[in-house]
Amino acid sequence: MPYTNEQIAALVRADSVHKSVYTDSALFQLEMERIYGCAWIYVGHESQVPNAGDFCATRIGDQDVILVRATDGKVHVLYNRCPHRGAKLVADGCGHAGKFFRCPYHAWTFQLDGSHLAAPLRAAFEGSCFDPQHPDFSVRPVARVESHRGFVFASQAAQGIGLKSFLGGVISSIDNLCDRSPVGEVEVAGGMFRVLQTSNWKVFYENLHDTMHAPVTHESSVVAAREQAQKMGAMPLELHIMVGNGEPYRFWENLELCAYAHGHGYMEGIFDPGAASRDPVTRAHFAVLEQAYGHARASEILGMNRHNTIIYGSGSPHTVFQQFRVIRPLAVDRTMIEIQLFRLKGAPEAVFKRTLMYANIINAPSSNVMADDVELYARCQQGNLSRGGDWTSLHRHLGTDRAVPGGMVSSNGTSELPMRNQFQAWKQYMLGHIVEENCDAA
Repeated sequence: MPYTNEQIAALVRADSVHKSVYTDSALFQLEMERIYGCAWIYVGHESQVPNAGDFCATRIGDQDVILVRATDGKVHVLYNRCPHRGAKLVADGCGHAGKFFRCPYHAWTFQLDGSHLAAPLRAAFEGSCFDPQHPDFSVRPVARVESHRGFVFASQAAQGIGLKSFLGGVISSIDNLCDRSPVGEVEVAGGMFRVLQTSNWKVFYENLHDTMHAPVTHESSVVAAREQAQKMGAMPLELHIMVGNGEPYRFWENLELCAYAHGHGYMEGIFDPGAASRDPVTRAHFAVLEQAYGHARASEILGMNRHNTIIYGSGSPHTVFQQFRVIRPLAVDRTMIEIQLFRLKGAPEAVFKRTLMYANIINAPSSNVMADDVELYARCQQGNLSRGGDWTSLHRHLGTDRAVPGGMVSSNGTSELPMRNQFQAWKQYMLGHIVEENCDAA
């Protein structure tokens, strides 16, 4: 059904949201227009297209797009559509186009920046309005593209705030991920995991900073890890990572949650930073950073203790284990999670092996931990289709969070501040307030 602004506003209260925000396909379509059609969305990393002609087919909301490096060395983001008959120019995945794109349907060709190059039997267009210089006959570019430290974002809105202003306080998480390289650069490596979840995209964002769920949802993997450690007589990092979810509530209450404009935020790290001095991999990592940056700066870089960062609409970079969980909505009840892994250029290879280890244990489709989450996300989706109630609760520590420059900080690590913050941003987008202030949607 069509929604008025008044009806949309009524779906979000200060302490709860209506279940239809997760289940109504009409609202999902509005999200594709008003959130994904306006916000800066992470498209990919420059290292995925290192050479001219390299491309990756991906998505911005419900739009198929192409990340490509052109002959001028610049990275472009194009809609994956031939202007002739509408065929997708490239299939899903990454590849190399060569010197130009060639449509597989009728062989129209385009420069790597999308501009029209040629069409077979040009004489057939005489007497028509066909004009190879007109934008209608070229591959349309996404309105705006910006890159920060190699991370490429695009906005379908022709005008609006810049990427750095949009990211606000969470830009420091991207910076920290890159600064963990002694040369300040990272690259996508090691392949990519994909997990298809039968749930609404917003559930994943909420769960990233939901500290109350960890000891409950992940109880089985925590118990299994503890039992294995007892048999081994030791607690290797692989098991320590799983056991971390089983900390008592007082541990989670002491964590800090930060919330920023546009739905962004981060959660304080759950692993002891002091353990780094006892870890040979981290010691070797610190040594190369110390050589590159000096002792004080190296300590500052590795001392940034963040677990999950949320870039609302894009996903969650993890600085300590160098990953990016990219969240791509497919339907109101289907979400694809792509887990990209990053190698820190110039860092010891053991650091990247630890990245691989963490991804396999926590984020892989075969992970015991991931399976717990996916099951509960699906249960939330199913439960919200029932007549058992209309509202979902966001009451925890309501009214106790404190303001800081650029955002809010929780008074208690189990606060539902992140969820409330995300839905305030959702409401602003859906009502067009962010569009009015920051965007002129194309």
